[in-house]
Amino acid sequence: MISENMRGAGLMMLAMVGFTLNDTALKTLAGEVPLFQLLFIRGVLATAALAVMAHFMGQLDFRMSRRDMKWVSLRAIGEASAAYFFLTALFHMPLANATAILQTLPLTVTLGAALFMGMPFGWRRGSTILIGFIGVLLIVRPGTEGFNQYSVYALMAVLCVTLRDLSTRLVSQAVPSITVTVTSAAGVMVFFGALQLPATWEPMALTEIGLLLAATTSIVGGYAFSVMVMRIGDISFIAPFRYTGLIWALILGWVVFGDWPHPLTLIGGGIVVASGIYMLYREAIVGRRLSPRNLARGGR
Repeated sequence: MISENMRGAGLMMLAMVGFTLNDTALKTLAGEVPLFQLLFIRGVLATAALAVMAHFMGQLDFRMSRRDMKWVSLRAIGEASAAYFFLTALFHMPLANATAILQTLPLTVTLGAALFMGMPFGWRRGSTILIGFIGVLLIVRPGTEGFNQYSVYALMAVLCVTLRDLSTRLVSQAVPSITVTVTSAAGVMVFFGALQLPATWEPMALTEIGLLLAATTSIVGGYAFSVMVMRIGDISFIAPFRYTGLIWALILGWVVFGDWPHPLTLIGGGIVVASGIYMLYREAIVGRRLSPRNLARGGR
């Protein structure tokens, strides 16, 4: 008999597979289809799929207070901005490098919550965040040939996702998680649709359409598993399995693109992952676990 925790861990790993497959498919399309066009089409398809899923779950409810609308809107802005910065970086750097930088999220969210939301912040959290950022420096390696504007774009993506997740924490429990996810997907669709309007629409070959459909299916699956995983098991046990996404990024980056990270990148990624896991452990110890709603909404 499989325990609830093990089922939750399996679903979390499936969610990470979905997100990493989405990134891989989109990276394959880099240079073939304009970014704004890609994200608009994916936004249309993902919004429709998520809306249908939310409807059948009985949780598609856009009625919310002005306060909640403000934070949901800010979350959508963070989501759209993160998509732009992360995918721009991803198109110009190895998959594993970009994914490793994104693993700093538990650290940056904890720091942001302390700075802007008055959450407790002791020397253990401070030391963990500092060590994690040292890991990031090993990944991007400022001053070397590997450091360029796209490394900065990846860091900007982290800031934007941090804004997204902090905004999510401020949305009241009255708003269903899947509704927030649908709203963010729709915001991404509208944002990139507006940017694509003055641009030339490029025709897509069948292979490119197939890859885009694969990316959409993967990210919708990732979100679906993220919602499912928060309904079972102990989140303090399940949450660290989100770092399996980095393993998939290493494998797919090597198999699909022939990229294998520099040894310092691997060391830096290991430091970031270890710091993030310890931060999640500390959250559980002090009773300030990340809310299941927040993790489900945040996706990654």
